[in-house]
Amino acid sequence: MKRVLVTGAAGFIGKNLTVHLNEHEQLLALAFSRFNTGEELQELVYKSDVIVHLAGENRPQDDSAFELVNTGLTQLLCDAIRSSGRKIPLMLASSTQADQDSLYGKSKLSAEKAVEELASQTNNPIYIYRLPNVFGKWCRPNYNSVVATFCHNIVHELPIQVNDPDLLLRLVYVDDVVADFLRVIKKTSHERVSRPIIKPEYSISLGEIAEQIKAFRGCRSSLISELVGEGLLRALYATYISYLIPEQFSYSLNQNVDERGVFVEMLKTKNSGQFSYFTAHPGVTRGGHYHHSKSEKFLVIMGEARFGFRNIFTDESCELFTSGHQPRIVDTIPGWSHDITNVGKEEMVVMLWANEIFDPNNPDTIAYKV
Repeated sequence: MKRVLVTGAAGFIGKNLTVHLNEHEQLLALAFSRFNTGEELQELVYKSDVIVHLAGENRPQDDSAFELVNTGLTQLLCDAIRSSGRKIPLMLASSTQADQDSLYGKSKLSAEKAVEELASQTNNPIYIYRLPNVFGKWCRPNYNSVVATFCHNIVHELPIQVNDPDLLLRLVYVDDVVADFLRVIKKTSHERVSRPIIKPEYSISLGEIAEQIKAFRGCRSSLISELVGEGLLRALYATYISYLIPEQFSYSLNQNVDERGVFVEMLKTKNSGQFSYFTAHPGVTRGGHYHHSKSEKFLVIMGEARFGFRNIFTDESCELFTSGHQPRIVDTIPGWSHDITNVGKEEMVVMLWANEIFDPNNPDTIAYKV
């Protein structure tokens, strides 16, 4: 069991790191927050095998807190490590602003110097992370993260302010930060001084962030999903939906009802088609058309179905039977007319994927009896 002390455990990054630590049986998280004392910090250091120092101030009510917390607490931590007589790998969350001439930047630079001095005097392993803007779930809005603020305000239909839409931001995702922390925590041998860099790092303008998060909100009405499967959009989308409140966890869809059953569009994509489902009462036939280019995949999830096909050029025909008891995909083929009939005694429910979003002005759907 490796005991990991996390200072600032109640903060944004601290919460995410602690949750991940608790997912590993071989790791035990020890927490230090602003509610603990210096004496308690020393006791925790003595119990620790690795320390992740996240505690800090970046927007205090009193500027003296920069020196008191960012520098002073770091020095206190280094002194506790010295007095322990042990070499305890120490990971410091610094900032890219450490090279800037601001009170915050100067205090972060002083913290870096304190841990470097510890390494120089004792050979204690240290890792200095100069983090750019970190975003992700549980980040406090209307504080120091524009991503958190935009997500929170747009979710709650509150105004956002974009003073310079062309301003480029450097961003890293909290899950990537935590992943690198865990990499270091699990190491069995350590360098004396290391300056890891979180990857990937994203660069995006303030205006692009605002428009992208607005687009996430619009997905529920248009049903068209953004490209949220990887990279920055995946991370931004995960962050955006983390600000939804329970009353917003669900939303309604339009239901088209006729004598055959219902048809509901669920999700549309920008370049990979759309997903829907429909029902059919016993004996009802749906379809009876062909496509020139459009293709579809049908999956009967409840009931019994007969699929009929006819080649519109050769007049060749065939039929297939599927049911909800054994999942089986049925493809529709360009140039073949097709229909589906409920041949069971209960209502039939069918999932449907089409490779393109339905365009009423160019439906590529031509009636033709099977």
